[in-house]
Amino acid sequence: MTRIARNLLFVIALFSISTSVAQVVPCSGGFAGSFPCNGYDLLSNLPKSTFSNEDGSDIWGWTDSTTNKEYALITFEDKTCFVDVSDPVNPVYLGNLPTNAGVNFWRDVKVYNDHAYIVADNVGSHGMQVFDLTRLRNVTSPPQTFTADAVLNDVGSCHNIVINEATGFAYLVGCNTYSGGPHFVDLSNPTSPVSVGGYATDGYTHDAQVVTYNGPDTQHQGKEIMIASNENELVILDVTNKSSVTRLSRISYTDVGYTHQGWLSDDHRYFYLGDETDEINFGYQTRSLVFDFADLDNPTFLTSFLGNSFAIDHNYYTHGDKLYQANYTSGMHVMDISNPMNVTEIGYFDTHPESNNTTFFGAWTAYPYFASGNIIISDTDRGLFIVRDSNTLSTVDTPTFDFKMYPNPASNHTMIRSGDTTLIQTVEVRDIMGKKIAAFSHIDKNLFQLPVAKFPSGMYVVKINDATSQKLIVN
Repeated sequence: MTRIARNLLFVIALFSISTSVAQVVPCSGGFAGSFPCNGYDLLSNLPKSTFSNEDGSDIWGWTDSTTNKEYALITFEDKTCFVDVSDPVNPVYLGNLPTNAGVNFWRDVKVYNDHAYIVADNVGSHGMQVFDLTRLRNVTSPPQTFTADAVLNDVGSCHNIVINEATGFAYLVGCNTYSGGPHFVDLSNPTSPVSVGGYATDGYTHDAQVVTYNGPDTQHQGKEIMIASNENELVILDVTNKSSVTRLSRISYTDVGYTHQGWLSDDHRYFYLGDETDEINFGYQTRSLVFDFADLDNPTFLTSFLGNSFAIDHNYYTHGDKLYQANYTSGMHVMDISNPMNVTEIGYFDTHPESNNTTFFGAWTAYPYFASGNIIISDTDRGLFIVRDSNTLSTVDTPTFDFKMYPNPASNHTMIRSGDTTLIQTVEVRDIMGKKIAAFSHIDKNLFQLPVAKFPSGMYVVKINDATSQKLIVN
C-alpha cells in the first residue's frame, strides 16, 4: 500500500471517529438548541451532575506549556474539577481536587507556571491549595480524585485570588488576614508558596486585578499596579514594594450598590467595572461602568452602559476589543469596546434560558483566553459550557514560510507545494471548531496531495510543519 493510500485510510478513520460522538449546535434563529444566543455556537455542555451535587462557581483555563492542550478548571462548593477541552465537542472530565475544609459557595482558582492555586471563602481553615496541573497529562482512568501538592496555611478563608503572571506573585483578597485586604504570596517555587506580607489600610478587597503597568501614565510604567474592588469604591495601589505599598488614588461613582469586579483594557487605559447589586438596589438594567485611567493618581469616571435585561452582572474580562461579561441569568454577553464611549453588544450565549431575573443564578465567569478561540463558561446550575464565535476559525495563522495550496476550494483533493528550500514535514487539518480530523507526518516532500473527498462541505484550517496555516474550502 502506498503512503498516500495509508494516509487516506487514516483520514477516513479519524473522520469516522470524530463525527460519531457529538456535534456542534450552531446558533441559528436565535437559539443553539434550547439556549438563546446571538453569534455564538454551542460546542458542548457538561452538566453539573457530571461533577457534583453542589452548585458551581468560578472557572479558569490552563494551556499545557508542553503539549498546548487546553483545560478547564471549574469549581463547585465541594471541589475543583479538571476537564480536558482540547476537543471542545467531546470534553473529558479528568478528575477533581476536593475542598480542603467544608462546603462553600465561593471557590476561586487561578493558574501560574503550570500550577493551579485555589481558595475558598467563609469556610474556616481552607488555606490556599496548590495543584500541579502537569499531572493531568497522565490520567488513564478518569475521573480521578486528586490530593493537593501543597497547602498554604497562612490564610484560612479567602474570597478570591489574583495572580500577576509577569512577576509570579499571588494576591489573596477577602481573607481572614490584613482586614480582608490583599495578602501577598511569592510563587517563585510553585509548590512552596511564601507569604510576604499584606496591606490592610483600605480594608476589605472583594476582587482585584494586578498588572505590570504599561499604560499611558508614564510615571507608573513598569510598576506593579493593583486595581482593587473594595465594596464601595475602586482603590489603585502601587504594590511593587510589598513592604511599602502606596495608595495612588481611590474613586467611587453614583448609585453604588456593591463594587464587585472589573478588568482593564489591553492598553491599560480604561477600566470596566461591574456593580453586583445596583440592579437590585436602584432598578438598573444590567449596568456597566467605564473609568479613564490615563492618570492613575487622578482616575475619572467616563461613562456607563446598560444591558437589555435586569440580570445581575458578575465577572468581567477583556480580550482585545471585546469585553466578556458573565451576567448570571442572562448568560455571557460580549461587548465591542473599541470605542469606550460607545460600547455595544455584539453577541451573547444564555446559559440560563428560564429567565433573566435579578437573581444570583446562572453564568458566573466566562474565560476567553484560549488560543483556539473557544470560550469556557461556568454556570452555577448547569456546569461547564464551551462556546465559540460562529464566525471565527480555530487556528491563529502564524506564517513562517511560503506555500501554495490548490485548488482551493477543492472537491476531491488539494495540492500543497512548498518552496524549493523547504520540505513539507507534517500536515494537520482541523475543522472550524478546532477539532483535529486528519494528520500526516514524515512527508519529506515539496509537493503533497491532501485528500478531501470524504470531508463534509465547509471551511477547514490546514497547518503545515506545525508552523503556518491556511484556510481551505471543501465543496
